Amino acid sequence: MKLTAIRRTIAAARTATKSLGYRALSGRIAHLVDTGVLIRTGDLLDRLGAELPDGQRSWYGRHVAKAYRAAHLGADAIRVWAQHRTTGHWIHVHVYAPTDPVLVTALGTYKATRSLVLDFQLAA
Repeated sequence: MKLTAIRRTIAAARTATKSLGYRALSGRIAHLVDTGVLIRTGDLLDRLGAELPDGQRSWYGRHVAKAYRAAHLGADAIRVWAQHRTTGHWIHVHVYAPTDPVLVTALGTYKATRSLVLDFQLAA
């Protein structure tokens, strides 16, 4: 690569917005989340109408991650950079297929979401 091309790349990177940088890091995964092929745990809770505070949503996400690791020999799910829904900060979150059985498993194992298991099964 020529030195002028490198300088242009660096100049462009300096002027890029933070959101563009995080979207570029996430690449195709962010597109799959935007189109609904993959979902975040908070998106699922929104679809089910769960009015949980952020702290409880976070714990549900931890239950999903634990169930996913148990079902996939310790492997983590795919991660994507996304903006936090209330603070606007960029965070790294796991994403899952909307039909992944670990989502239902975690709904049943977390006390605050046990009542949503039937709602999820009816919506699917």
